[in-house]
Amino acid sequence: MTERWQPSERYPDPAIVALDPSFKKYHLALSAVERLWHGSRWGEGPVWLGDLRCLLWSDIPNDRVLKWDETTGAVSEWRKPSNNANGHTRDRQGRIIACEHAGRRVVRFEHDGSITVLADSYQGKRLNSPNDVVVKSDGSIWFTDPPFGTYAFYEGIKTTAELPHTNVYRIDGQSGAITCVADDVNHPNGLAFSPDESILYVIESRSDPRNILAFDVVGGTKLAKRRVFVECRPNETPDGFRVDVDGNLWCGWGMTPELDGVRVINSSGAYIGHIHLPERCANLAFGGRNRNRLFMSAAQSLYALYVNTQGVAGG
Repeated sequence: MTERWQPSERYPDPAIVALDPSFKKYHLALSAVERLWHGSRWGEGPVWLGDLRCLLWSDIPNDRVLKWDETTGAVSEWRKPSNNANGHTRDRQGRIIACEHAGRRVVRFEHDGSITVLADSYQGKRLNSPNDVVVKSDGSIWFTDPPFGTYAFYEGIKTTAELPHTNVYRIDGQSGAITCVADDVNHPNGLAFSPDESILYVIESRSDPRNILAFDVVGGTKLAKRRVFVECRPNETPDGFRVDVDGNLWCGWGMTPELDGVRVINSSGAYIGHIHLPERCANLAFGGRNRNRLFMSAAQSLYALYVNTQGVAGG
């Protein structure tokens, strides 16, 4: 299906749908969905590198991280093997942080090319398979740890999980200490902060139907007041997501032809827009010179769309 995909020859692009009139302010009528590349097995974890004008994203089953060059459009392998890397982000010093399924760890790529292991265990037990990661403005690193990479020899290494829970963790930006901030999320997946960092949103990917949870961030270090922000409808499958400066969540979505793409949800939890893609979108990132280009890593392809908003820092 993706091989037959063609960009819209008309504006506005019919793939971009307003589910509420409020979405129209974010839709640039003269911008269309572009497919930048095709050829992954399961695309995930994009991160924009503004100083290098490129996007990195994971092809988990192929054990590689790919790089798309904005100036040439060329795609190359940035890291292979990648330990079946999944989510990526950057810290405030511009260092890349990656979640590794096979390595069962979170690592940081230093400016000199060396790799620092930030987390690989908790209370003496190995992590499951770190999935997605964000960095808060105080330098702390927050990540989710479901066991998806331990289920089969495809997105990681098939093994038995050592930890009894699927947790959300915080790594202190100064001491490097690891604390569990939530142990009551059924397979946590994508996560992101609200623009003022007072709320952490987390995908609960094994609730039925799936939930998008919200927690209050207390003192910048702890979570409280767990609540369901969005109770998804049947067949709705949120995955990775990022937040814009207005507090909207732009979520990878699926898994039916009618639902595949990106769902846009406002800060009140209402669906306001949808970007239809011919395949499930796993994760996304804002990038480009003004952080107003939405890069969407789908199952087998990388897509992009200019939108009339900007992603928050740290995503």
